[in-house]
Amino acid sequence: MIKLCYFEPADFKQLIDWVETPEFMLQWGGPSFVFPLNKLQLQEYLKGANGKNSASFIYSVIDTETEALIGHISLTRIDMNNRSARIGRVLVGDQDAKGTGVCKQMMQQVLKVAFDELQLHRVTLGVFDFNKPAIACYERAGFQKEGLMRDHQKFGDEYWSLWEMAILEDEWLGTAGQAVMK
Repeated sequence: MIKLCYFEPADFKQLIDWVETPEFMLQWGGPSFVFPLNKLQLQEYLKGANGKNSASFIYSVIDTETEALIGHISLTRIDMNNRSARIGRVLVGDQDAKGTGVCKQMMQQVLKVAFDELQLHRVTLGVFDFNKPAIACYERAGFQKEGLMRDHQKFGDEYWSLWEMAILEDEWLGTAGQAVMK
């Protein structure tokens, strides 16, 4: 089992250690970060986050059994007028935690915040089309593909396509949210 705790400066080093290559940096952080990831970028990332009326909540993922930091996830672009938000920077960093269902637990917990606590209507995310494990995880959590943004991001001489995915509150309440209650 896992729990989400607010991301804080004490967690910076572990996240920096997980983001080892420019390719992974682009997949995880998008164009907002420049490789190599560093403390100054993370301080900027945290500015204005995790407060009562913040537009973003940034979390460290903690294994409840060991209390070890095993991942990272954020809920950003929180728009209370449109009751929407976006999940980003999803990372299961601990190699031993990969393939154990941690990603689905992370999604369920952040969606619980979005739908149950914030009372949002729509939550979106973007995932590169070659990241099959992440796509499968998001679909298991109730997300649906809405469209493929072809050649969305350039990396070196390649272009990467990005799936836009979303889940709506009635879908969460009907199926995906029920998994959290079990």
